[in-house]
Amino acid sequence: MSFDDFFKANLPQVDSFHPHFNESLVWILNAGGKHFRAKLLLGVVEALSKDLNLVKNAYSVAMGVELLHTYSLIHDDLPTMDNADFRRGVQTIHKKFDETTAVLVGDALNTHAFYMLSQANLDPKNIIKCVEILSKNGGIYGMIIGQAIDCHFENKKLNLDDLIFLHTKKTGALIAASMQMGAVIAGCGEESCDQIYFTGIDLGLAFQIHDDILDATSTSEDVGKPVQNDAFKNSFTNLLGIEEAIKFRDNLEDKIISSLENTALKNLISNLINQYLRG
Repeated sequence: MSFDDFFKANLPQVDSFHPHFNESLVWILNAGGKHFRAKLLLGVVEALSKDLNLVKNAYSVAMGVELLHTYSLIHDDLPTMDNADFRRGVQTIHKKFDETTAVLVGDALNTHAFYMLSQANLDPKNIIKCVEILSKNGGIYGMIIGQAIDCHFENKKLNLDDLIFLHTKKTGALIAASMQMGAVIAGCGEESCDQIYFTGIDLGLAFQIHDDILDATSTSEDVGKPVQNDAFKNSFTNLLGIEEAIKFRDNLEDKIISSLENTALKNLISNLINQYLRG
């Protein structure tokens, strides 16, 4: 079974008489998405262990990452934050259903992420370590403080160092956590896991810069969500301009590939950069 098949077969559902809660739970999950973080995690497991059974046993952890990421998107789209109308080419949950449903679905996917981790057929010590990594980077030490800074400093221009801090936390932390969890599952030592985490921080930052570039240069039809929507936000294109942001992204990607020279992860990360972050 592929990860995509596993993902579809394990979408969250609950028995109740609520008229649309099950539909809302999977509304954004069914709308597509690249599953970048999940496939990054699984790719790291495969590259470092070469054990396809271990990769399959990590599907639950990878799905947990995607659920946590999707919850963050749902809350980010709410009227109190970005007030977005579309996500992944469909109406956002608060537009399709209502704001209360969107809040609850976000809460549900956040908690269900850790349920999925608990179901993984892995060494219990590694499951606990993955819970620690995901909760740390998806919580107050990572994504949440990044989002808090992003919201608080909207309409207030940050300098480059502060902008890097913001997006290292908001976007980079969860991508880095995905790589680190993959290394843990593959049985790497603590030092190697930490090194892989910091490579993931750089990759996450490159991912955010690329997203800023897409927002400034693409159409809504291209990316399935509103674009040119960051005029008042602290983005790399707003601070540096599009050309300099592209140079920043490309230099960061070159640094990542160089740091992985003669490692088992070089081909994986090179391919992901070429697939998702080039052009």
